[in-house]
Amino acid sequence: MGNRVFTEKEIIESKSALRDFGDSLSSILLPDDIEKLDKLLDEAFALQHISRDVFGLNPVEFGLETAILAHDEIGLKRDGILSLVLHSCQIDTYHSQEEISEWFGKGVSQIIHGLGRVHMLYQKSQTVGTENFRNLLISFAEDMRVILIMIASRVNLMRHIRDTEQVEEKRHVAEEASYLYAPLAHKLGLYKLKSELEDLSMKYLEPDAYYMIKEKLNATKRARDAYIERFIGPIDEKLRSSGLKFHMKGRTKSIHSIWQKMKKQRCGFEGIYDLFAIRIIIDAPEDKEKMQCWQTFSIITDMYQPNPKRMRDWLSVPKSNGYESLHITVLGPESKWVEVQIRSERMDEIAERGLAAHWRYKGVKGESGIDEWLNNIRAALESNDDMQMMDQFKMDLYEDEVFVFTPKGDLLKFRKGATVLDFAYHIHSNVGNHCVGGRINGKMVPVREELHSGDTVDIMTSNSQSPKQDWLSIVKTSRAKSKIRLALKETQVKDGIYAKEMLERRFKNKKVELDEGTMNQLIKKLGFKETRDFYKQLADEKLDPNDVILKYVELKQHEAGNTQQLPARSAEEFNFTSPEEEYVRQNEDVLVIDRNLKGIDYQLAKCCNPIYGDSIFGFVTVNGGIKIHRTDCPNAPELRRRFGYRVVRAKWSGKGSSQYSITLRVIGNDDIGIVNNITSIISKEEKIVMRSINIDSHDGLFGGILVVQLDDTSKLEALIKKIRTVKGVKQVERL
Repeated sequence: MGNRVFTEKEIIESKSALRDFGDSLSSILLPDDIEKLDKLLDEAFALQHISRDVFGLNPVEFGLETAILAHDEIGLKRDGILSLVLHSCQIDTYHSQEEISEWFGKGVSQIIHGLGRVHMLYQKSQTVGTENFRNLLISFAEDMRVILIMIASRVNLMRHIRDTEQVEEKRHVAEEASYLYAPLAHKLGLYKLKSELEDLSMKYLEPDAYYMIKEKLNATKRARDAYIERFIGPIDEKLRSSGLKFHMKGRTKSIHSIWQKMKKQRCGFEGIYDLFAIRIIIDAPEDKEKMQCWQTFSIITDMYQPNPKRMRDWLSVPKSNGYESLHITVLGPESKWVEVQIRSERMDEIAERGLAAHWRYKGVKGESGIDEWLNNIRAALESNDDMQMMDQFKMDLYEDEVFVFTPKGDLLKFRKGATVLDFAYHIHSNVGNHCVGGRINGKMVPVREELHSGDTVDIMTSNSQSPKQDWLSIVKTSRAKSKIRLALKETQVKDGIYAKEMLERRFKNKKVELDEGTMNQLIKKLGFKETRDFYKQLADEKLDPNDVILKYVELKQHEAGNTQQLPARSAEEFNFTSPEEEYVRQNEDVLVIDRNLKGIDYQLAKCCNPIYGDSIFGFVTVNGGIKIHRTDCPNAPELRRRFGYRVVRAKWSGKGSSQYSITLRVIGNDDIGIVNNITSIISKEEKIVMRSINIDSHDGLFGGILVVQLDDTSKLEALIKKIRTVKGVKQVERL
C-alpha cells in the first residue's frame, strides 16, 4: 500500500484536481502559485518522491480535497492552504525550508516547519490521548494553523476510510479523532467538524449503536419535525404579541451526544427526552436583553410546565468563560420534555464564535491560557483575511511549563526550569536518591541539566550515590525538595549515630573517660549550637576525632586545675526563695498582635518567658487564646513547621509598669563569697526583685538558677553584664 508508483491515469487525475483546486481558490492564491505547484508535482511524480499512506489514498488528491475543506469550513487562507498541500504531497520532505520560503513565502515555510515538528512528536509519543499531549501538541505546532490543518486532515481522512480493509489502522485513526481532534475542534468553536469527527469515530468504533440510533432518528424525523412545529407555534404567537423581536431555530442532537446520554442515563433511545433543543434568540439592545430574556422565560413557563431541576441560569451569573444564556426544560404537548435555550443576538454570537459554547461544562478540560488562545484564533479566522493576526499567537502559553517523555513514551509535565533531578524524583524517591545523571535525547547530561518540551529523558543511577545538601538548590519542584529533605534527615540521623559510636570507641581505645556534661561543654565551645551538627561534621570527616579528644582532655585538665586551687565549696546546696508575692501586672505593657489589633487577651508562654523588648510572635492555641513566644523560643521552629497557619505577628507597642519573671543560669568556679557577690549586685539594682536562687556545687564548679523580676530586655542585658564581672563566673545565660 505504501508504494510510490502512480499510474498515468492517476497522475492525469491529480493534475486535473490541481487545476480545479486553483479555480476554486483563485480569490486567495497568487497568480503563479498553481504553476509552481504543478512543476513541483511533475518533479515529484517523475522521481517517485510521493508515496501512498497505509490506506492507499492518493496524497495529492487527498491534500487538495483537505485544503478546500479547510478553506470552506475553517476559513484558512493562502499560507495555510499551500502549506497543507505541500505537506500532504510530501514535497517538504525533499525540498528545504529555505527553498519553500523562496517559492511561496516565509509564512508557508514556517507552517510547514510546525507540521514537521508535530510529525516528529507523533513518532515519539505513545500517549497521544492525554491532556498533556494536547497541550504539548499545541506548543510544538508553533503556528495555530498547524492545528487547524491537522483537524481538517483528520476530518477528510475519516470520510475516506469507511470501506477500508485496514481495520486496525481505521480503529486507531477513529480513536484519535475522538479523544484528540474532536476536543480541539470543540475548543476552537468548529462545532460542525467536531460533531462530524465524533459521529464518524462512533460509526467506526461502535457501528451497532451508531446505526441503531441513526435508524431511530430517521424513523422519527417526520414526527419530530411536526412536533417541533406544534411546540413552537403557540410560543411564536405569544412572543410576537408581546412585541418581542426574535427568531427561533431547532437542532437535533448528534448521534454521538445521544449515545453518550444513553450510556450516562443507562436507558434506551426512547428514554432520551431531549433529542432536540429549541433556541430562541432575542433581538434586543444590550441594556434590555436580560429583561427581555426573562420576559421570554416567563411567557414559556406560563405556557408549559418547567422542570426546576433542569434550569440553568447563566444570565445572572455568566460562566467563567463569558457564556450567557437561560436553559430550561419544559413539558410540551403529549407530555414530552423539550429543552429551550433563551439568549440575545450578542450572547448567541459570542457562543457561536467559540468563545463560550459548551466545552467547559461538558468536561473538555484545559488550561485557561490555552482556552483563551484557541478562542482568539477562532475570532481571527472569522475576522482577518490575511491571517497576519496569527503572528501574535506564536506559542507563549507555556512560559512556566515543560512537557517531557519517559523512555517508554509516557508524557510528564514539569514547571519551567525543572532539571534531570526533578524528573528522577518524579519517577520514584529511590531513583532520585541514587541519580547520577541522565540521557536527554540520547545525550549524557548531569543532574542539574534543565528539561525542555519534547525531550526524552532517561535516568542513570548508582548504588553508591546519595542525596547532597546542594541538591536542594538544583531541583525546582516542591515534590523533589521534600523528598531530598527527608532523605538528608534520615542520612543525618544515621551518620550522627555512627559518628557518636565511633567517637565513643576512640575515647575507650585511648582510655579517656567520657563525661556527657564536659562533652556538651566542648561542643558549645567549638561553636556548635546543635549537637547533631557536631556529629554530622565528624561523620563528614570535617572534624578529626583525635583533635576532639585532645581538646576534651585539655578542657578536663583545665577544669581540674581550677578546682585544685579552690579551698572550699562555699556554694554547696545554696537555696533562697523570696517570701514576696509574685508581682501582679497592673498597668500592662501594650502588645500589638497581627494587623494592628490591640486589646486582645494573651498569655506569655512559659517555655521561653518573653519580656518587653524581646522579638516575639503570637500563636493561636486550640481554645482560641493567643500565647506570646520569643522568636528564639526552643519550640518556635516546630510551631512554625507544623502549625504555620496558627502563627500571627506580634510586637511591643507601649511600655507600662509590668514586670516579668526571668530565669538565669550561672556557671562558675565555687569560690568563697561568690553567692554574696551575685546577690549583692541584684539587690543594688533598682526595680529588680530577687525571686529565688538555687545553687548546686560539684567538683569545684557550681551551677546556679536565679529567678528575678524586672522591666524589660535593657534591664536584663545590664544585669547579665554585671553578673559576668563577678570573679569566678564563667557563663551567664537566659533560659
